Amino acid sequence: MRRLSNSLSFLLNSTVTLSILVCCEVIGSAQNSTDPKGITIQSPSESPKMAVETSEKPPDSKASPMPSSALLIGPGDELEIAVYGASDLSERTRVSGTGNISMPLIGDVRVAGLSSSEAEGAIESQLRRNNILNDPQVSVYVKEYTNNGFSVAGEVSKPGFYSALGPHRLFDVLQAAGGPTDKAANKVLISHRGQDDATTLYISKDSAEIGASNVELRPGDTVVVPKAGIVYVLGEVTRPGGYVLNSTGGITVLQVVAAAGGPTHVASAGKTRLLRHAENGFQEQGIDLKKLLRGKAQDVSVRDQDILFIPSSAIKEALNSGALLASASTAAIYRVPF
Repeated sequence: MRRLSNSLSFLLNSTVTLSILVCCEVIGSAQNSTDPKGITIQSPSESPKMAVETSEKPPDSKASPMPSSALLIGPGDELEIAVYGASDLSERTRVSGTGNISMPLIGDVRVAGLSSSEAEGAIESQLRRNNILNDPQVSVYVKEYTNNGFSVAGEVSKPGFYSALGPHRLFDVLQAAGGPTDKAANKVLISHRGQDDATTLYISKDSAEIGASNVELRPGDTVVVPKAGIVYVLGEVTRPGGYVLNSTGGITVLQVVAAAGGPTHVASAGKTRLLRHAENGFQEQGIDLKKLLRGKAQDVSVRDQDILFIPSSAIKEALNSGALLASASTAAIYRVPF
């Protein structure tokens, strides 16, 4: 009986030992195996390794350039500088002709050609370099730009220089200048700083296309609104005056007379005169407006500064060119509705 008990005990111990060896073998092979996706299974005793993704750009990457419409500080600009925690260093100053500002304890700092945020960084660097402040916080506010604006000239109500602190769109700048006058052409000339050639932009009358004319301007641009051609219709018409020529297809005698309301009932249409500027004075051409109105004569094109005079049948003595010029200089100006 004792021998049977010993045999059973030996068998039980062997079974337990074999089970332990099998478990160890399974764990060991699991530690060195990989799953189908290629992920290594680590043993619990090993420290897990964390994969870190870097957000650094490639070495050859470059910062995006500053937009062309960005306002840059220039000589003569007025700056308001605030140094937080050091009110004695805060001040209001103007940029010198050499492009520098002078600040207490740090001397000259070059700010010309910088944006306000870049100027803040330049002042902070100088404060750290001179051991004035360990962690300076600087704010730069440009009170007045003297160079970064728009010059508006020509046929506008208020020509002059306008700050670029406001909107940069063409129509906004023209509105700030009081808008085009009655003598303005339907185009503008835009010159960019540092460029010799000007860009001619025609202002469309089509509401669907007018938005494309409202271009973005750059600080330093010059906008010139040229004077349009004008034809003067004087004498016996319903609305005598000067008529702005903004049609790209040309204007004729019949068109401009129609814009003036047509001849009055006392007009001597057959004795209409056309005066045109020439090198040696005026050239005069007789036009039978009566035949033109009846379609019995070919229409005549008119040019800038032409004077069309329709006399009265009651006046026997015709006006000379000097009298017509004097009348044209005081005539009301209208825009041709076509």
